[in-house]
Amino acid sequence: MFERFTGEARKVVVDAQEEARTRAADEIRTEHLLAAIYTVRDDLALAVLDELGVDEADVLRDIDRLRPGSAPALDADALSAIGIDLDEVRRQVEEAFGPGALDRTRAAHGGSPGRLFGHIPFEGQAKKALELALREAVHLRHDRIGAAHILLGLIHADGGAAHHVLAARGVRLEPARAVVEQLVRDRKAG
Repeated sequence: MFERFTGEARKVVVDAQEEARTRAADEIRTEHLLAAIYTVRDDLALAVLDELGVDEADVLRDIDRLRPGSAPALDADALSAIGIDLDEVRRQVEEAFGPGALDRTRAAHGGSPGRLFGHIPFEGQAKKALELALREAVHLRHDRIGAAHILLGLIHADGGAAHHVLAARGVRLEPARAVVEQLVRDRKAG
């Protein structure tokens, strides 16, 4: 299916992985795909969102609110009260693994359980949104899958956070699909 994606749609998928990484997620979720749509400037998807009155700053703010809350910092005094000496733990770790070993951990690079390097898998709803993007392209009789089709897939992806963020702004599938069709017609005519 990926071979049918336009360059813009491929960029959305690639940038969604970076969004997930930046947001310390272990999976690429629908909200990462939605945020990545905003990285592809001058695309039909952005024109659709603009036509529907969806403000980028509001969407990104809502996505930021979805971030899992960071755990409170460990209190050294509280740990000491139960017999854990953080200085001694650090000394033993550095003795076993070398100086600065704790500074090279994932936690030291942002404290996240998310993946810093390598491939991040897609969660089920994000995969479903991409499958629905293919269906939307077929439904609209388009040869390629673009970022606008990914947007349509996100709009009716059941239960995904992107769906809820967009629905809260009044975005519905049929009107969005109609805007895509009209904008495609306008671009072909122009």
